[in-house]
Amino acid sequence: MNTIALRIHDFLKDFPPFNLLTKSQLLAISNAVDVHYIENDSIVFDINQGIEQHFYVVKDGAIGLFDQNNKLIDHCDDGDIFGLRALIRKGTYTLKAKAIEESILYSISSELLNTYITTNAEASQFLMQSFVANTKVINNSEDSAILTSNALYSDLQSADYSKHPITCSITTTVKEASLIMTDNHVGSIVVVEQERPIGIITDKDLRTKIATGKYNINDLVSSIMSSPVITYPKTITVAAAQIAMLRHKITHLCITEDGTANTKLIGILSEHDIIVLREHNASALIKEVRRSKSSEQLKVIRNRAQDLIRRYLDQNIPIDFVARIISSINDAITQRIIDIAILKMPTKPPSKFAWLSIGSQGRQEQLLLTDQDNALVFEDVDDTALEATKFYFLELAKRINTNLETVGFELCPAEMMANNPKWCLSLTEWGNQFHKWITTPDQNNLMLCTIFFDYDYVYGDKTLVKQLSERIFQSIDSNDIFLTYLGRNALQNPPPLSFFRQFLVEADGAHKDFFDIKARAMMPLVDAARLLILSYNIKSVNNTIERYEKLAELEPQNKDTYLFCVDAFKDLLHFRTKQGLENKDSGRFIDLESLDKRNRLRLKRSFKAVKNIQDLITTRFKLSQLL
Repeated sequence: MNTIALRIHDFLKDFPPFNLLTKSQLLAISNAVDVHYIENDSIVFDINQGIEQHFYVVKDGAIGLFDQNNKLIDHCDDGDIFGLRALIRKGTYTLKAKAIEESILYSISSELLNTYITTNAEASQFLMQSFVANTKVINNSEDSAILTSNALYSDLQSADYSKHPITCSITTTVKEASLIMTDNHVGSIVVVEQERPIGIITDKDLRTKIATGKYNINDLVSSIMSSPVITYPKTITVAAAQIAMLRHKITHLCITEDGTANTKLIGILSEHDIIVLREHNASALIKEVRRSKSSEQLKVIRNRAQDLIRRYLDQNIPIDFVARIISSINDAITQRIIDIAILKMPTKPPSKFAWLSIGSQGRQEQLLLTDQDNALVFEDVDDTALEATKFYFLELAKRINTNLETVGFELCPAEMMANNPKWCLSLTEWGNQFHKWITTPDQNNLMLCTIFFDYDYVYGDKTLVKQLSERIFQSIDSNDIFLTYLGRNALQNPPPLSFFRQFLVEADGAHKDFFDIKARAMMPLVDAARLLILSYNIKSVNNTIERYEKLAELEPQNKDTYLFCVDAFKDLLHFRTKQGLENKDSGRFIDLESLDKRNRLRLKRSFKAVKNIQDLITTRFKLSQLL
């Protein structure tokens, strides 16, 4: 091996993706690399220029990437890669690459790329992250095709459902249906009408409705079947099936031609199928939760859920699906704790009430064991009964919050919990509270809005939650200026990079020199999504990813920006979760010195989404004159 090739090898081995290659792969590349000296202000390639069959690595110096208005888009220095997107995409360059210092570049051909890098899974993944990090629009069909063809991001496996569902007609008796199930060794039978599913009977129905004597075995199946059925198309994924079963508290899904109950039944997917297929046990944990008798037992189950998160991440299950499943487990634990707490109270609740999760759990984004945030709303009662009613629910909330702490959800340091008299209120009191925050949007009230606007029903009377939402939006509708203030508040945390493209870290305190991924990267995206969805008077969408997806539907002209935010938020949620699992904490504060260049790149990519969405908000709400 010649001296130049050895020098190239020694340089490249310290930078991803080359440090992910085997020694023989890197030596082969180093022998074939071309070296280029580029004078200051010299153009490497220009906009609309036909692509060359190689990409570049900066050895020394600096290369600037400029748009058609000659605005600097990115700055590439030692070890950085550029020109990759055009090489993969084929066609022409969309940016101009120009030396902003005297530079030495290594060029690596597409042949070397295909032979030694894309065949290495880790190296290939890094290159694709580099590709999307330098792309404002990453969700068009062209890029999706690239991601698919290179198999760099695997989609969820489709569920392998039973393609020969056992069925009966509406005129079948329960006895006849039971014999059919026995003869076919199955635990369920679908009731069909013109080949369309209209109901389902399971072993549980036979135990709870027939064996108990509630219904006669000679009754028609219509008397005991569950209807309507929950249907999905044959493309349903394993994770989506799990979420559906958790949400609807069922163990079977009907698979139809178009995913609705209006077309032919083509299969049945059971909870057992899911467990056998993927060995995921979220449903098993939920069942254990419902059988638990104490918060200590629930703690053991929640700790096992942490292991479940690790397994999901190892299997590359998308982070938004993981969050939904863990949120379902968290909700089930909370529901069981409330049931146990009510049983231990001296009397039954004096009125209807609802338990709300707020903050990240309210958005279904709480994967790790962080502190709890919750609230309680009870129906309006006579003034003479208000004090006693509130006292009861405060005592109930105290038991619930204590037991949640036992499970592993620490008490909120800011006391944003239902055991605080401020957050245990009647429906009217909550309506007045929100109205005050909305009509007097000072800094403290805006902070409270950002916490309490993200609430989700967990337990109790859903109608109270619906009524509360209606009152909140009535207050917003009558105070247009509120959204402007909320918009200004959403811009309080700009993209966390300094002028020199360095991460902004904590300047003092216990986390000095650590990067706060929650406050500096995630919350700006959360705040922006909340503001924009509120501006459309949409009450039912709380999850940040779902909010951006809904916005993409409502505003096709801004679809690329919103979907970029979706991808960025998924990356941040995934990154924080992995960091938290590794360090056994909340994952909020990151030691940047422990990160390799690939993970730094992932973080910086998300900051571009923050900038894009904050620019959109500044224009939308005319905030430039207020900043």
